[in-house]
Amino acid sequence: MFIKSLTILMVFLSVSTFAQQDGYWDKERATNKQVVLGARNRILISSVELPVGTTELVFRMTLLDENQQLANSLASVLKAIPDPTGISQGSAGALFLMSKISGEDKCKYAVFSNEAVAKEYITSGKTENACYVQDVPLNKDAKRLSINKSTCLKANTLWFGFENKNWIMNQRIVLEIVPWVDNKLSRAWSLENRKAIIKLCKSTDLAKRIPNSDDYCVCVLDKIQKEYRFQEYQNLLAVEKIKVFKDFGASCLNETGGSKAIYASLRNEATNLYSQGKYGPAIDKTLEIVNEGKANVSDYNRLGRAYIFTKQYGKAIRFLKIGEQLDESELETKLNLAHAYLLNNNYKPAKTIYKTYQNQNINDSLGWVEKVKLDFEAFEKAGLNTNDFGAIIRVFKN
Repeated sequence: MFIKSLTILMVFLSVSTFAQQDGYWDKERATNKQVVLGARNRILISSVELPVGTTELVFRMTLLDENQQLANSLASVLKAIPDPTGISQGSAGALFLMSKISGEDKCKYAVFSNEAVAKEYITSGKTENACYVQDVPLNKDAKRLSINKSTCLKANTLWFGFENKNWIMNQRIVLEIVPWVDNKLSRAWSLENRKAIIKLCKSTDLAKRIPNSDDYCVCVLDKIQKEYRFQEYQNLLAVEKIKVFKDFGASCLNETGGSKAIYASLRNEATNLYSQGKYGPAIDKTLEIVNEGKANVSDYNRLGRAYIFTKQYGKAIRFLKIGEQLDESELETKLNLAHAYLLNNNYKPAKTIYKTYQNQNINDSLGWVEKVKLDFEAFEKAGLNTNDFGAIIRVFKN
């Protein structure tokens, strides 16, 4: 007998160690009610509102004689079974939940998930629409209801209907209900709630800048779910929600590669605009990258060249110098800097740059001098100042 009891205890303890991570018995929101039911009468006892995330519950019904008291409350009994699966460990588990004392009287009962149907039971005694029925009169009973196997837990409140079959004597009924709350589901992040956050995320300006924002918005959703229960999030002020999206968005932008996608998209747009001769919009797109501190040498080179074509030579010189500092070996940046100096009537520094690199190639197939001549032709077509172009060409011949 000792060995059998020890085995049962070990089963309970092993279940406890595993299950504590998944949920808990919510003893704070348990139902514990005593009522006196008159002879041949019916009565309803409602549960307290079940907490969000309830996936299982255990209830115990006990009939007591006038001076009897329960030896242990159901909540205290469940301390030894911290996981609902422990209740179904054979007959031992069921007996473990039973009260150690009960009276001689017996009663029938039924469980309802709809208040209107439950009230109809009081007058008619019909149990066809009950979610659980005990037709055999008992003086004590204990059951486990699971959301996967019972329709009872589709409601937030349950109504227990009891019928006293005794024609003469009253009955004292004790009803105890303890819900099992799933940790994850208790946060109330239902499918619809998660969809709402994803939709809201996709409507933000930052998400709209990301070519494919799915991963980004899922990342934001995950962070919000970990930080807040759904109702906690709902209770935030509008400005607080904006800050939540901003803070989590900044983190997720880097974690999901969204930042790279944004700037890659901006570069493509800027390059296409530049190639179409739409220099103003190309400048705006490139400045977005620059202002975020994500610009590279190519960005500064494109920006400087666009400023040259729009005759903003001072700005061209400024940004081309920044690009030059990022990579001293990038000759195209140096060439555009020379162009900007020349067109801005700074002939001397322009001449120095032109002459210094005249024997090198811009890339693997295009020489420096050849590139200068091609650029001068493009500048002439654009109506830029050409007064010093001839002087520079003569420099190359010396």
